[in-house]
Amino acid sequence: MGIRPFDRSASLQAMRDEEFDLVVVGGGITGAGVLLDAAARGMKVALVEAGDFAEGTSSKSSKLVHGGLRYLQQGEINLVYQALRERRRLLRNAPHLVEIIPFLIPMFGKGGVLPAKISRLLGAAMWGYDLTGGWRIGKLHKRLDRDETLSYMPTLPAERLVSSYLYYDATADDARLVLSVLRTAALSHGAVAANRTPAVGLTKDDQGRINGVTVRPHGAGTDEQFTIRTRAVVNAAGVWSDDIRAQDEGVNPESIRPAKGIHITVPWDKVRNQVAVVIPVPGDRRSVFVVPHGGLTYIGTTDTDYSGPLDDPQCTPEDIDYLLTAINGSVEGELTTADVTGSWAGLRPLVASGGDGRTADLSRMHRVRRSEAGLVTITGGKLTTYREMAADTVDEVVEHVHSNDVGFAGWPGSSTAKMPLIGTAGYDTVLDALDVFPEVPAHTADHLASRYGGEARALMAMIQQDPALADTLVDGLPYVAAEAVFAARHEMAGSVSDVLSRRTRARIFARDDSLAAARRTAELMAPELGWDPSRIDAEVDRYAAEVQRERASGELPETHLASLGVGPAARGASPVSSEA
Repeated sequence: MGIRPFDRSASLQAMRDEEFDLVVVGGGITGAGVLLDAAARGMKVALVEAGDFAEGTSSKSSKLVHGGLRYLQQGEINLVYQALRERRRLLRNAPHLVEIIPFLIPMFGKGGVLPAKISRLLGAAMWGYDLTGGWRIGKLHKRLDRDETLSYMPTLPAERLVSSYLYYDATADDARLVLSVLRTAALSHGAVAANRTPAVGLTKDDQGRINGVTVRPHGAGTDEQFTIRTRAVVNAAGVWSDDIRAQDEGVNPESIRPAKGIHITVPWDKVRNQVAVVIPVPGDRRSVFVVPHGGLTYIGTTDTDYSGPLDDPQCTPEDIDYLLTAINGSVEGELTTADVTGSWAGLRPLVASGGDGRTADLSRMHRVRRSEAGLVTITGGKLTTYREMAADTVDEVVEHVHSNDVGFAGWPGSSTAKMPLIGTAGYDTVLDALDVFPEVPAHTADHLASRYGGEARALMAMIQQDPALADTLVDGLPYVAAEAVFAARHEMAGSVSDVLSRRTRARIFARDDSLAAARRTAELMAPELGWDPSRIDAEVDRYAAEVQRERASGELPETHLASLGVGPAARGASPVSSEA
């Protein structure tokens, strides 16, 4: 299909004028994966997203690319195997976004003595993880004694600590991964995508087969409703997938059981974890992750039933207290809400099992289903396995929807297993370009390379032309002004929140400092998007309302990184090292 610009206006015009082989509803990681898989097979494909790309679940995960040790305990060996295989592929296909890091599981016992049964069970689980696929990255787990364990996290309570296990998994910026998949589909395979374009209806032919998606784009001059003509539709709307199914079936099937998961961010100095750590939750059968990120550490996640508005899940005081109780039970010292610099709440689109058990016990396996009218719906799954989920979904479209078309000649199979994402090319030589861009500080180039890969050169060129674009965007965080301009120009960012919440992750790490940067961010975006002063004011006010609602929902005080001792020295990579 060639290439197309990743541009909203051009994409909407194409959706009005052209007929597509497939339309994808939902712009999270699953929908993005379907878009790329189908486009890479040669299909003409379009994607519509009601809000911003990754605005739902896909920007609010634990940011882990992992197999999931606990799924072994639940007997989901196949899920763990699939996830670890996909982890290896992501490390190869997006090395600038996915990073191997060590994970520590401290073991506690009364009086420093660990029950033998627990020791044997955990040791068996670690070997099971390695044998299921952990070995694929060339690193096996190891047992550490108490002193070795404390060298990785000296705040652990030494009097209860017995030993630990160290194993390896990976992390990734989930929202940036979504953008990379979408832009790869557009810039390399000719797909089109548009955010802020909700699907409001489905059309059908005389035989009752779906042949169109009616959309109503938001934004100046684009509020008219129109129908995208298509041969097939994939519903990848996540927790909203039942709403799309209702447009087809006439009733809400109530097949999704949303589960809320929240995370909080605190200063790294309060925890001092050199690696990611898995800690138990007192009085519960769960554990949470404690992951270092520069001068900060984030902690999560919870796993609870959710019945509130799907568009705006919030962290409650009870949610935050749950995580603070968990971390305070595993470190010396005490963290309070005054230490919480950021927080986020997301909804997992779990497939309902018909029972009333805990959401934590529901399967994370994905499910592909097809309606009589041909709507293909993909639900469940994990961030790590998005590519395989997408391949399965497009296979369903090819085998059971397109195959009914007169003269259908077939499509090739999935080719994404070894497909590098945008930014992979040239990633390993970005820092060599510093001689060409002398205005770019070395630490800024390193930061940009870790987020944009080979595309970092484009941002470095912007800074070379205007050195002010190397200025810090948000105090205490490594993001620079050029990223706001690049987001508006090349990544379809259309609001201050798009930039501060998803194109960068300033809001989840430093909520109130990101608010202080809102006006500067709007002013950087304005020339790219044609905003006048009144629109700039409106954007700042809208973002302020979002931040204030977030703070009020969690009953959190205002916090700033500088007052908590987190400053410019925290720029760049986290303390974690894959060589641990």
